[in-house]
Amino acid sequence: MAKATKKQALGRGLSAILKDTSDINSANDKNANKLVGTIVEIDVDSIAVNPYQPRTYFDEEALRELASSIKELGVIQPITVRKMDGNTFQLVSGERRFRASKLIGNKTIPAYIRLANDQEMLEMALVENIQRKNLDPIEVALSYQRLIDDINLTQEELSTRVGKKRSTVTNYLRLLKLDPILQTGMRDGFISMGHGRAMINVENTEDQLAIYEKILREKLSVRQTEDLVKQLKTGGPKKTKSKIIPSYVKEETPKISEFFGQKVSVSMGNNGKGKINIPFHSKEDFYRILKLLK
Repeated sequence: MAKATKKQALGRGLSAILKDTSDINSANDKNANKLVGTIVEIDVDSIAVNPYQPRTYFDEEALRELASSIKELGVIQPITVRKMDGNTFQLVSGERRFRASKLIGNKTIPAYIRLANDQEMLEMALVENIQRKNLDPIEVALSYQRLIDDINLTQEELSTRVGKKRSTVTNYLRLLKLDPILQTGMRDGFISMGHGRAMINVENTEDQLAIYEKILREKLSVRQTEDLVKQLKTGGPKKTKSKIIPSYVKEETPKISEFFGQKVSVSMGNNGKGKINIPFHSKEDFYRILKLLK
C-alpha cells in the first residue's frame, strides 16, 4: 500500500501541472511557481538527453540490472530535467534511470522540473555528475576543465563549487596533459589514476608510451611505476659505489689466483666487507678447485 501511495503521489498528470505553463522558460514568467520544484510523470519521448553529460560510457549489464529494479519497484528517485520550449525537456541528471526506463518500455518517468539557462544547465549537470563515485578519472578531469573554460571559474572557485581540495582538482586537471593513449587506458581501467599521476612529469611522449607498455606487460604497481619514472629522470638506477680496494688486497690477490689456477676477483662494499670470486669453467674444474680447498 505504501508503494502504491508513493507512486500515485509521483504520478500527478503532466497536463494538470503544465496547464497554461507551456510558455514558461524563466522563473519570472507567469505561473512559473506552479512548475518549478514540481515532480510529475513526464513522457520519456519529450525528454532530450543532456549534451553536457560528462559520462560517455554506460555499462550495459549495470543498465539491465537497474532496469530490472525499476520494473519491480519503479523509479524511486526522480530524474531532474530542465524545461525547454513548449512541453519538451532536457535531462540535467539521472541519465542511467532514464535509459533504464526506456529499456523496459516505460512511457513516462517521474521528474523534478527546473528552469535554467545554458550556463546554469552546464554547471548543474557537471557538478551533479562530478559528485558521483563511478566516473573515471578522465571524465572527472574533463568536467573540471569544462567548468573552468565555460563558466570562467578559477581552480580555487572550482574547488569550492565541487567541494574538493584545490590540490585534488589540480591533480585531476594534470591528467589531461598525458598522451591520449594513456588517457584512454585510464578510462578503460587498464591503469589507475595513480599510474597516470606518476607519469605526468615525463614530458617525452615516446617515454610515456614506453612506460605505459611496461606497466601493462609487467603489471607494475603504482610504486613500481614511480620508481621507473625516477630512474628515467635520473638517467638510470642508482649504482652502489664500491669501496676502493686496499693495497694489501691488491698485493695478495695475484697469489690467490696462482693458487687456484684461475684469475680471481675481489670486491668490497662500503661496510668494509669483501668477497673473493673464484670462477670455474666446467664440472671438472669445479671439483679441482674444491680439492684445493680440502
